[in-house]
Amino acid sequence: MDKLTHFNEQGRAKMVDVSDKPETVRTATAQSSILVNETIYGKIANNEMKKGDVLAVAQVAGIMAGKNTANIIPMCHPISLQGINIAFDWEKEEEGYRLKIKVDVKTKGSTGVEMEALTAASAAALTVYDMCKAVDKGMIIGPTFLVEKTGGVSSSDYKRTFQQKEE
Repeated sequence: MDKLTHFNEQGRAKMVDVSDKPETVRTATAQSSILVNETIYGKIANNEMKKGDVLAVAQVAGIMAGKNTANIIPMCHPISLQGINIAFDWEKEEEGYRLKIKVDVKTKGSTGVEMEALTAASAAALTVYDMCKAVDKGMIIGPTFLVEKTGGVSSSDYKRTFQQKEE
């Protein structure tokens, strides 16, 4: 088994030194979702939520969260991101409407952007919940997962090869 890189010689947590890693273009795509009832779906779709345009606010929240990942995930490196794009897509399900949140993040640097993509997707879903909880607190967030990542020298690209099962 490979040595765990996030522990020092005393077995305590550390931030990994990436100063010797070459800068490469790195991308990551993550997805989250939130299941809402028909009333919330209608209010979001018709921009009738009292707190404002839910998807616009969720998009900005996701971008801000991606840019600030190192401030909330202790071992993440501060990364200068070159791009974040967030897309929303509705799907009708038996239990209601699922808002799928897809986040693409890109940088040129010495460490990957998976955590930034996952954080952005999570924050966008949490923001939808926050803006709609007065209507119904029964919304379900998730699953949240990495779809793919590219770039880097020491690790290979990753692409999810199976569909996430909804619970």
